[in-house]
Amino acid sequence: MTVKVVIADDQPLMRTGFRMILHATDDIRVVGEASDGAQATAEAARLRPDVVLMDIRMPGTDGIEGTRRIVAHSPATRVLILTTFDLDEYAFTALRAGASGFLLKDVPPDQLVDAIRAIASGDAVVSPRITRQLLDRYAQHLPEGDVPPRHPLLEKLTEREGEVLQCLAQGLSNAEIATRLVLSEKTVKTHVTRILAKLDLRDRVQAIVLAYEEGLVVPGAR
Repeated sequence: MTVKVVIADDQPLMRTGFRMILHATDDIRVVGEASDGAQATAEAARLRPDVVLMDIRMPGTDGIEGTRRIVAHSPATRVLILTTFDLDEYAFTALRAGASGFLLKDVPPDQLVDAIRAIASGDAVVSPRITRQLLDRYAQHLPEGDVPPRHPLLEKLTEREGEVLQCLAQGLSNAEIATRLVLSEKTVKTHVTRILAKLDLRDRVQAIVLAYEEGLVVPGAR
C-alpha cells in the first residue's frame, strides 16, 4: 500500500527536505504541499492523503487550527505534528485538537519514515512515556473547576477495558500493561482496539487525553 502524504510547512526549504526524504522510499508518496493550516485543510479535502505532516507555528492559520479542521472535515486523514522543541506546549494543544502524534523537526530520516508508516496503519506516534510526560507537564491546560460529567461512552467499557485505559493514561506500553494486568500482549492489543472503537477515538493518544480530561488519572501519579 502506498501512503499518500501532504507536507504543511511555511518554510519551502523544510518542505523540500521532507519531500526528498520521502521520495527515497518505495511506499510513501508526497501528493501535495501547503504553507499554512488553511491550505493544508484544502489539500486534505482535495487529495485525501493518509497523513499530513503539519508544522505547528505558521503564519495565518497555524497547525493547531489546521489539525482541528482536518480532523473535522477529513476524518480518514491523520495528522503528524512537527515541532521545533520537545514537549512544546503547542504540541499538547495539537494532540487535544486531534493530532495522532508529534515529532521534532530534526528527527532522523528513518524515524520520520517509520512514524508516517505507523500513523497510516492506525498507530499513534508518541512514545507512551513521552505522551505521559507531555500531559503531566501541561495538565494545567485541562478544564478547571468541578469534575466534568463522565463521557457517556465510558459506560460502554468493561471493567477490564477501564483498567487498560487507566494503564494507557499512565504511559504504559502494551507489554507493560500485559505484565501489570497479567495478560498477553495480544489480549492487551485487542482491549485497546475495542476501547478506541467504543469511545469513537482515532488512536491511543486520544484515549490518553480523554482519560486525563475525565479525571481517570491524576497528573504525576504512577
